[in-house]
Amino acid sequence: TSTVLKMLSLLFLGDHYLRFSACFLQMYLFHGLNCSEAFILVVMAYDHYVAICRPLHYLVLMTPQTNAALAASAWLTALLLPIPAALQTFHMAFNNTVHIYHCFCDHLVAVQASCSDTTPQTSMGFCIAVVVSFLPLLLVLVSYAHILASVLRISSREGRSKAFSTCSSHLLVGTYYSFIAIAYVAYRADLSLDFHIMGNVVHAILAPVLNALIYTLRNKDVKAAITKMACPQGPGNSGTLDP
Repeated sequence: TSTVLKMLSLLFLGDHYLRFSACFLQMYLFHGLNCSEAFILVVMAYDHYVAICRPLHYLVLMTPQTNAALAASAWLTALLLPIPAALQTFHMAFNNTVHIYHCFCDHLVAVQASCSDTTPQTSMGFCIAVVVSFLPLLLVLVSYAHILASVLRISSREGRSKAFSTCSSHLLVGTYYSFIAIAYVAYRADLSLDFHIMGNVVHAILAPVLNALIYTLRNKDVKAAITKMACPQGPGNSGTLDP
């Protein structure tokens, strides 16, 4: 919602202009919400670790108060982290009209459009990308290494299957970190600007779509509704009662 609506107006309505204040608000919302998802995935990894590796202590370790504290910490950190970069970029020198070769106000693209020295801001953006992508990814990998070791020690095949099923969707959504790395860390490489734009578009659109699809298709009610739509005359969908 922070980027796609403006993208659509840019593509179909020809609305190529955005106020400076709106541009920096979009920048903050985009990066803040991205950080929140990255940190919440770490919290989910810890929750799965406790559920599978220490199941008898789960209710003691993951109390409602603990869950609320972990979620609040993830959101608070994520919403505070982009503020320095956004504020410092806002105070950089720009011309009255700035042309940004992108489809939304990404931090590093806005920095490169400035008349000021871009080195400090570019370095800050790179450091934030590392904190938001590689550090959480490392924590997730450590968590799932312990989970995998615990699952392999389960003797029954049904138990292993159930444990893997609990984490499968999270492992797929974990590709989110690779999208962040491609989109932002690639700025340090000598690659074409079109590559950076495509990486950002994939990161901004494909990752949320995959997120919604993966969790939606795991919902039993949604799967039942899709089955009913695909096979309206199938068993149990005829709408008649057995005598």
